[in-house]
Amino acid sequence: MIAATIRDLLSQAGITVNGKKPWDIQVYDDQWYKRVWIDKSLGFGESYMDGLWDCQRIDDMICRVFKSGLVDRVKGSLKYQLKFLSGVLFNLQSKVRSRIIAERHYDLGNDLFFSFLDPYLQYSCAYFDGTDDLKQAQENKLDLIADKLDLKSSDKLLDIGSGWGGLARYLAQNRGCQVTGVNISKEQLKHSREFCKDLPVNFLDQDYRSITGNYDKIVSVGMFEHVGNKNYRKFMKVVDSCLKEDGIFMLQTIGSNKSKKSCDPWITKYIFPNGMLPSISQISKSAEGLLNIQHLENLGKHYDKTLMAWHDNFQKAWPELSRKNKKYDLRFKRMWEFYLLSCAGSFRAGSNQLWQVVMTRYLPNRKTL
Repeated sequence: MIAATIRDLLSQAGITVNGKKPWDIQVYDDQWYKRVWIDKSLGFGESYMDGLWDCQRIDDMICRVFKSGLVDRVKGSLKYQLKFLSGVLFNLQSKVRSRIIAERHYDLGNDLFFSFLDPYLQYSCAYFDGTDDLKQAQENKLDLIADKLDLKSSDKLLDIGSGWGGLARYLAQNRGCQVTGVNISKEQLKHSREFCKDLPVNFLDQDYRSITGNYDKIVSVGMFEHVGNKNYRKFMKVVDSCLKEDGIFMLQTIGSNKSKKSCDPWITKYIFPNGMLPSISQISKSAEGLLNIQHLENLGKHYDKTLMAWHDNFQKAWPELSRKNKKYDLRFKRMWEFYLLSCAGSFRAGSNQLWQVVMTRYLPNRKTL
């Protein structure tokens, strides 16, 4: 009964169990049906990690699932729904809990991330404008950010969530500005300081809520996804307090089409603990009365290409990566490829978005840019 129902639901998305098309699912163990029925997306991802099913093109399959509306039509069990409750009741991204994401994801190992990222180590959406090359696309993204910030050599730039220091290095080298990066990942900070040691760049081991100072420009790329809806307003208050009167702030973040207070259970458990994707309305509401939105651009289609490029690099690097580090076993490999490919599919379907939002401080009678 359960198996027949799941097969029928998937057929509505054009997916055939044990079919011959690249996006069809090949099921190796019938217990897969029960796990997916009970735990929905969590069971779907975990059962792939456990080798209960395969798919030649996970990205295309996930895209079809989202485009068909199947995710919205399938309601989870009470056990499944309870997994979302903590994000509603508690501040999962409080200052006390803020380092969980660094310890469980960004500190996994530089060898892992460096195996699939570009030379500037950009773990965020690239900008494939006139190129199919990841390296060039990431440099395009960095130039786009600099242009939107109207970055000058005389500027002092604050980078909230500075990653492995690639953005700071590129902008200091190519735009001549001074950069202060703020991060809570010890592995990222260690690399960043070495990566930028001969440049006017300084990195602080600090939660964003503790930031002080005064800056001409502020940027935050791929960090707002870890702030959480209970802290969006606090984040914008920090930006407002640190941005000079005529300064510019640019936010780059993955976004959701709907306002939510939790994230997908599989992504939360295995990839980004306590992650949360903001909606446009949540971003604008958190900035209201503090910052004015001057420009907004959606680069979601570029994240699909970015993730596929990362996946290709990861697969090429896997033999050497797994040989040198035994903690990267087959289950980890399947986890990581499911993460990259399923996210690519969600962007391709338009289920997730990627926004660059340019803001200025709210001041009476301010002239727009």
